Amino acid sequence: MCGIFAMLSKQKPISAETLAKATQQLSYRGPDKQCQWIASHQRVGLGHTRLSIIDLTTGDQPITNEDEQLHVVVNGEFYDFERIQSELKQRGHQLRTCSDSEIVLHLYEEFGTQCLDHLRGEFAFILWDEYNQILFAARDRFGIKPLFYTIVNDTLYLASEAKAFFAAGVQARWDQESFFQQLFLYVNQDRTLFEGVYQVPPGHYLLATRHDIQLIRYWDLDYPRTDELNPHYTNTEYIEQIRYKLEEAVKIRLRADVPVGSFLSGGLDSSAVLGIAAKYSSEPIRAFTVTFNNAGYDEEAIARETATLVGSDFQPIRLNQSDFSDHIANVIWHAETLDTNSRGVARYLQSRVVHDSGYKVVLSGDGSDEIFAGYGYVKQDLRLNHAKQNLGETLGKNLMTRTSSPNTTPAFLASVQRTLGFVPSWLKNVAVDRAFFPILLAPDYAAKFAEQDVYNLFLDQFDLPGQLVGREPIIQSLYLWSKSILPNYSLFAERLEMAHAVEIRIPFLDHHFFELVRQIPVSLLTYGIQEKYVLREAARPFLTNTVYTRPKHPFTAPPATLTTNNRLYQLMQDSFRSSVMASVPFFDQTLIIALLDRLSAMTERQRIALDSTLLMLLSTCILHSRYHL
Repeated sequence: MCGIFAMLSKQKPISAETLAKATQQLSYRGPDKQCQWIASHQRVGLGHTRLSIIDLTTGDQPITNEDEQLHVVVNGEFYDFERIQSELKQRGHQLRTCSDSEIVLHLYEEFGTQCLDHLRGEFAFILWDEYNQILFAARDRFGIKPLFYTIVNDTLYLASEAKAFFAAGVQARWDQESFFQQLFLYVNQDRTLFEGVYQVPPGHYLLATRHDIQLIRYWDLDYPRTDELNPHYTNTEYIEQIRYKLEEAVKIRLRADVPVGSFLSGGLDSSAVLGIAAKYSSEPIRAFTVTFNNAGYDEEAIARETATLVGSDFQPIRLNQSDFSDHIANVIWHAETLDTNSRGVARYLQSRVVHDSGYKVVLSGDGSDEIFAGYGYVKQDLRLNHAKQNLGETLGKNLMTRTSSPNTTPAFLASVQRTLGFVPSWLKNVAVDRAFFPILLAPDYAAKFAEQDVYNLFLDQFDLPGQLVGREPIIQSLYLWSKSILPNYSLFAERLEMAHAVEIRIPFLDHHFFELVRQIPVSLLTYGIQEKYVLREAARPFLTNTVYTRPKHPFTAPPATLTTNNRLYQLMQDSFRSSVMASVPFFDQTLIIALLDRLSAMTERQRIALDSTLLMLLSTCILHSRYHL
């Protein structure tokens, strides 16, 4: 919905100019209004760029409570807010606006940090409590909305995007350890690629005073242990419950004072969301579908059939290879991370069309595969559920000793095998995709991190005893995916949508809905050969036969290396041979050029296998240049 920024200084007065520059840097997130506030003692400042969606006339921020002791800036949406507003008024609170954002102030007055238990939605917010001299900042449960922080010269900065810090004068530098982690897996949930810049992890809040900073977890996935599972419903009843809760999650996300559209692909998830939205909307829902001139990646016909079925206003968005070369630099600048697939550019351009069509809000089918085990890798993990050995208990024992019997797992995945008792299939796939990087590393950089076990560091960031012990292998796999790839790769699309002032709403990541899904028996996630069985049956009334019977087909863009005569491929050639790549401290440029020289002689299949490697290299080059790292 917006861009938010804050500064908390131990000693020096907050600079109004610095606060204004940082807020201005986020203006594309909220082009409708910019406001700043600095406390009278000048040690705290808040900035907000507004994208007006609810309460178009009185919802400007920062918002303050009745005695002006609390101030807040919010990014995102709180759903079911009108009920909460009514209850707050009955308890004597005086609301200054009709905005959903204001409820957090008054809930905080009553419940303190436990106000988070009453909030439902996609959000990040920063609240200053003048009476207690506390800054309270929180991020939603799944990490849909970003929230970053850094500390420089006794000043704490928080923002929706790291680039706001750099506009405020913070020096941008590579975090070489995090880059190594990202290169071979994904950055940890509290880190970024920038030195000294951190994330408030999903489901966490930050408390800061002039003397101390704490990060506290308030929510986690909390999958039931296997011995705690006691199915409450029959298969039919589970399907009915899923349909009911998903309809509720979609319906509350239609609440806006502006038109709401929907992303649509040829898949089950976005089709279900669009169908339910159409059921509860008084006007036809505009469906935005990316199409390609490559038949193997184009889903226009399937999406158009869905739009016709539910009475949607269908808008195709045609992209070609030149679009990717023209916009990838802007995409990487907005994303602030490495990309492994051209779909990031597709989302960026899709959102530009959404904005140009007069829409500020779109629904998305993101998150379904994470909670319903929809990705192809899970079929391998599901087979482990039938193994005689109880791998959930194996994890508990291995956490005590960090040892296990010898196995055939590759050495670089041995720490995962030792800890979990198995290696999730998606981790194996990532290891294969990143296998080329050791060959390309600069010798001094490789030597610096030669002893770093990225998989051990990855596992150490999680509460394994509390969240994985006693769970079936597929649940352990889903948990780790949802804590890494989901927030640090899938959901960085939020920044690509907000680059064009478009807010994304994700019904599948509604925590009330998820708390039902996590109770579903594993046997209903994939039933026979049909993945996402319970969701597929629940969504059946909203699906065409084509979508209902279609196997999982992830949304991807055509690879840059599909041919060697396109502009994106040429951009790679120019970038990798440039002085910019020569100054990147992580790679041996001569080895990268040698790889480039061999590409034209490779088969199409060989080139496509290297596509994610090449895009990560290009992303590195772009970040290095655009952020002057």
